[in-house]
Amino acid sequence: MLIRAYTPHDLTPLTDLTIETFRPFYEDSFRPLVGETVFAVQHGNWRDDYRTQVAGLHAPERNAHVAIAQVDDAIAGYVAWTVDPAGRKGTVVLLAVADGHRRHHVGTGLCEHAFAHMREGGAEAVEIGTGGDAFHAPARSLYERLGCTPIPVTVYFREL
Repeated sequence: MLIRAYTPHDLTPLTDLTIETFRPFYEDSFRPLVGETVFAVQHGNWRDDYRTQVAGLHAPERNAHVAIAQVDDAIAGYVAWTVDPAGRKGTVVLLAVADGHRRHHVGTGLCEHAFAHMREGGAEAVEIGTGGDAFHAPARSLYERLGCTPIPVTVYFREL
């Protein structure tokens, strides 16, 4: 596996990977859980939201970076992070690993790569978050293996 810097040619494949990775959460988990009204209000445009978000992830002038994991000629995953040197904090904004590359240490390699760059950028701590549902269980397991401490948070939704 090669971890390399983002290039503008990566935008479309990363956007597609993000949508493919998180589709099961939005369509198979979140939507049935909260119902159509809450889903439409909260995440009804989730694909377009990702198209916008992914396009703005790599902005070195804002201390925002993306690294790509490549296996052979295929993108296996990517990590996006920001660094606030004044606050001495790094944040993993997004981590996505292609289905066929999960459980092969791609996520671990990407996180360790981002953590190292955060340290170089002046961060002394990192924030990385995920959901508490079954879909996000592999991410929670990865983050705990990396030595991250979970902080329980509960979010409620209700149709009005």
